[in-house]
Amino acid sequence: MTERLSTTTPRGTAATAAGDRPPPARFAYDRHTWMEIAHLLANFPASLLGFVYVVTTLSIGVGLTVTVIGFPLLAAGLMGARQLGKLERVRARALLGVRVDEPSRLPIRGGGGFFPQLWMALKDPVGWRTVLYDFIRLPWGILTFVVTLTSLFVLWPVLPFIARGLANADRAMVRGLLSPSDELERRIAELESDRGIVVDTAAADLRRIERDLHDGAQARLVNLAMGLGLAKEKLLEDPDAAAAMVDEAHGEVKLALQELRDLARGIHPAVLTDRGLDAALSSVASRCTVPVGVTVDLSERPAAAIEGIAYFTVSELLQNVSKHSRAKSASVEVWRSSDRLLIQVGDDGRGGARLDGGTGMKGLADRLTSVDGLFVVDSPEGGPTTVTAELPWRDRTDVDTTARASGAVRRL
Repeated sequence: MTERLSTTTPRGTAATAAGDRPPPARFAYDRHTWMEIAHLLANFPASLLGFVYVVTTLSIGVGLTVTVIGFPLLAAGLMGARQLGKLERVRARALLGVRVDEPSRLPIRGGGGFFPQLWMALKDPVGWRTVLYDFIRLPWGILTFVVTLTSLFVLWPVLPFIARGLANADRAMVRGLLSPSDELERRIAELESDRGIVVDTAAADLRRIERDLHDGAQARLVNLAMGLGLAKEKLLEDPDAAAAMVDEAHGEVKLALQELRDLARGIHPAVLTDRGLDAALSSVASRCTVPVGVTVDLSERPAAAIEGIAYFTVSELLQNVSKHSRAKSASVEVWRSSDRLLIQVGDDGRGGARLDGGTGMKGLADRLTSVDGLFVVDSPEGGPTTVTAELPWRDRTDVDTTARASGAVRRL
């Protein structure tokens, strides 16, 4: 996910902000009164358009849900309703002075598959609230149009008061149904959908560990046991051959221990637990094939889950630098900004890195997105490459919050 939720004013306080409160109604046709009248007269065509769209979309989409195209059509209709809501917010902002923040867009994740994306669109609270807004607006739009038009010729002296009352009702509808008050719920739903990606990644990691144990250390230890058995049989009849076998077995033990150390380092390095990101990332950088400058500016340590994700993100990126970049140098910078942990890895290589380039970037992006993080790749052809990762900062002492928010990521 590459956008951030903006800090919005709570719905209750937005209505009372100094710049959002209209002037009091009075016996005068000033600029505000004429804009309110224009808004009320435009209610009928706008509400008619919205009502026809909503009824048509729901009728076709719901009616075809028994077929394979029904749900995609319904999801497309909800996305179209979002655009109608945007137009209504623009109209209310221009004519009524209502300042309502735009809701964030639905994230697009090709790696998550078609059906998770479809389900997210069908559950979109912004789209459904806009559908409700457009559905109930037609009778209101007819009423305000008729009353305002009639008052222009019959109730001219009190029209400013009538316009103010009707316009205030419109303001309440816009704030109540078109404001992004359900963003938290949508973010929770989004994180729940990302949990499937994290679980799949964890399962893949477990299969990799099992494969490495079976094909590496386990096979080597089996050969070691067989070699020691043969050496035991030859110990009396051919001591020299037995000694050679024991010496070979000693070498196998060293190799098996090294493989186990490498495997354990891939799960969770001891240096990260004991000394934190600075020492752990310096250790990773020392194994890179190009010189790497490491700068870690942290006054305290984040939660263990966040540290682990940051460590493996940098480790994977530096492996890509070694294998693909043809760089002469690279850099790693880690710092804290407010409640976010920021990571930037750059190199002066050939560039051309992409999220869909088969270098593990897409997996990293999915992991970070699953914990409300960001992953941005800037890598033009010819270089240089800069990858910026952003994670939520969670204090190391806040174990319960970290456990609830990280979920399956803690098992990686």
